[in-house]
Amino acid sequence: MDIGLLSLLLVVVLFGFLLSGLWVGFSLMAVGLVAIEVATNVPAMSVFARRVWGSMNVWDLTALPMFIWMGEILFRSKLSANMFEGLAPFTRRLPGRLLHVNVFGCALFAAVSGSSAATTATVGRMSLPELKRRGYDTSLSIGTLAGSGTFGFLIPPSIIMIVYGAATEQSIARLFLAGVVPGLMLAAMFSAFIMIWALMHKDRMPPKEPSTTWAEKGRALTLLMPTVLLIVAVIGSIYAGLASPTEAAVIGVVGSLAIAWFSGGLDWEGFVTSLRGSAITSCMIAFILAGASFLTVAMGFTGIPRTLAQLIGDMGLSHYALIAALLVFFIVIGCFLDGISIVVLTTSVILPMVLAAGIDPIWFGVFLVMVVEMSQITPPVGFNLFVIQSITGRGIFQVALYALPFFLILMLATAVITVFPEIVLWLPGTMMSN
Repeated sequence: MDIGLLSLLLVVVLFGFLLSGLWVGFSLMAVGLVAIEVATNVPAMSVFARRVWGSMNVWDLTALPMFIWMGEILFRSKLSANMFEGLAPFTRRLPGRLLHVNVFGCALFAAVSGSSAATTATVGRMSLPELKRRGYDTSLSIGTLAGSGTFGFLIPPSIIMIVYGAATEQSIARLFLAGVVPGLMLAAMFSAFIMIWALMHKDRMPPKEPSTTWAEKGRALTLLMPTVLLIVAVIGSIYAGLASPTEAAVIGVVGSLAIAWFSGGLDWEGFVTSLRGSAITSCMIAFILAGASFLTVAMGFTGIPRTLAQLIGDMGLSHYALIAALLVFFIVIGCFLDGISIVVLTTSVILPMVLAAGIDPIWFGVFLVMVVEMSQITPPVGFNLFVIQSITGRGIFQVALYALPFFLILMLATAVITVFPEIVLWLPGTMMSN
């Protein structure tokens, strides 16, 4: 069958299954079976059995349920409330004041969670009512939360980076390192926007609050200490070479249980609920990864990735033109698919042409994660928008409008790392070479 006709057939089959309500993982498996049966003479079921087992029998994937469980535990502890109280005294002198708590709070929680949805929900439930009570602008309060909630994908430990690393056989430790500087840069860009907005709209800012005493700052530091120690234990153990990502995830679970125990924020029912939630999420991701792995092999048999890579090469696109085309492509599909589905659906087709263009797969992983962050705040299928809608009761398109400035900042940040790729590659190159 002609490659173009086969590609069209597989796209129609995929979207047909997805629109029918079939789970993403099973849809991917079904498309892989169709591809092999239509275009090859390979025994489909034999390939299916070997590939699905092989895709799940990966040691690095054991970090996934542990990091998810860590986030579930912290989601139900008093950590978020303590973070707000701990950060507030240090932001009162900045233009925008407590609005920065959304940015810094999401960055801190992302560094111990790895989940964008958990970051948005946890910080949002704590910060939005407080900001509203103190008279802060509603649109910017919601917008900063929507944008900053995406840090859960970029700042390590990141669940989606584990998924990308497993799907592309890249080092998860390197991916974690690569996400640090871009994550901090993005947080700084969000805070800079808040400061500029606050200086330009002083009439929409609430009255200044009393200055913070040194005693209050000291108490705030004690409230932040558990979060800081957990970040150091989890991320520091990886960067220092003392633990693999999987071992660090176990350290994180033990640390989060200790925090929840001492803070009194987790009872037996919450413990069981956190365990159930992490199991459900882990199984969902595992099915998607298994389906994507089988589809990758099926696509390889059909020759579609090789043909597309050759086609891109023959077009003679420059490095920047290819990145721009991929950016538009990912933004469009991000309007209809969730982040993990985007990663597993596209890597089998996109990665060969990316490698053929000489683009570093670690850099591309961070680029892909940043574009997936955009998909979290684009309607109609923006998961962060759904989370904030459930918290605030506002319409999803209204929340998306509030998040628009931060979507544009994400695009600017993507352009910055494209022009200056060393922002992504410097830290893993320095740390992993020692």
